[in-house]
Amino acid sequence: MGVSEGDRAPDFTVARDGGSELSLSDLKGRKVILYFYPRDNTPGCTTEACEFRDAMPDFSGASAEIVGISRDSVKSHDGFRQRHGLGFALGADVDGAVCDAFGTWVQKKMYGRVSMGIERSTFLIDEEGVIQRVWRKVRVKGHVEQVLTAVRELDAERQPG
Repeated sequence: MGVSEGDRAPDFTVARDGGSELSLSDLKGRKVILYFYPRDNTPGCTTEACEFRDAMPDFSGASAEIVGISRDSVKSHDGFRQRHGLGFALGADVDGAVCDAFGTWVQKKMYGRVSMGIERSTFLIDEEGVIQRVWRKVRVKGHVEQVLTAVRELDAERQPG
């Protein structure tokens, strides 16, 4: 299940790094890059987070907020954010409700073993809360640039004249 392009993004509220809460509805009026990643402090997840961190000025210039979601705890997110100087919110979806709503909690197979886990996915949500782009089974290399290109294309489409 999950969501597709053109769907209204399901609202959610999760605990976030720093001990406060984060709701998608609080970001209405801004574009949101909502990315789901398997686990703090693993090689691919760290690379992806750092690439989003490094591109933050470009996303901010396009009025886009970056939000990372995993099932790690707030404490884990606090350490991950501090260790890598991440300047965007990390949501702790400990019970998996947000992953379920977006369809990112999936069966995975690795080395003949089957388990459940987060499928690395990214959603571009517009100012009205509508999902404009979906990337599933994300490969980290080059992904942040793809997302930034999509944000810029969305802005260009919406420019008058």
